[in-house]
Parts: sequence; structure tokens; C-alpha cells
Amino acid sequence: MRNQACRRAFMGMGDTSFPRVLIMTEHGAGLVTVASVDEAVDFLLQNWPSPKSSKFNAARQACLAALEGKKTAGAARSAFIRAARESGLYVRKRSPSASDTGDQ
Repeated sequence: MRNQACRRAFMGMGDTSFPRVLIMTEHGAGLVTVASVDEAVDFLLQNWPSPKSSKFNAARQACLAALEGKKTAGAARSAFIRAARESGLYVRKRSPSASDTGDQ
């Protein structure tokens, strides 16, 4: 994580952390904490259940745009939460963002 933060600072990219999101996976991995765009990308690519939907694609694109500095980490987080809920993964947010509704 520290190397990622250093690389972003060197490249002039902002912080990609966000309030943590807890995901209960269906693959037996248990409870996973996602607290940055990097972690969201890792989860999308390595742990996402099938099938992958349009909200999955939107989350992936939002995360990549955030890594490139074209979107905020908050926008990527919101897209990730929408995709996770659609896929049937249990989601618990640490704190809500303006565009999110639901349980905390």
C-alpha cells in the first residue's frame, strides 16, 4: 500500500482511499474490507462473483478513471457499492456518501 501511495504522489495523483466498505463474499473468503480504489479494483478483478453486469463494468471503469485522476475516489466507491449490491453481495458501509442510501 505504501508503495502505491508513493507512486501516486510521484505521478501527481491524489489519494484514492475512501471510507471502508465491508463485503461478505459468497466464495468463502468471509468478510472483506475495501478502503481504497486500489482495493476495489483488486476485489473486482479477483473476487467478483459471476455473472458480471453493466454495474460491474461501470464500477471497474469508475475505479480506473479514479486511478487516472479523472474521477474521485468517492465516485468509484459509490459505483463499487452499487455493483456489489446488484450482485447480491452483502454490503456494509462505514459512513454514507451523499449519493448512497441504505444500511450503514
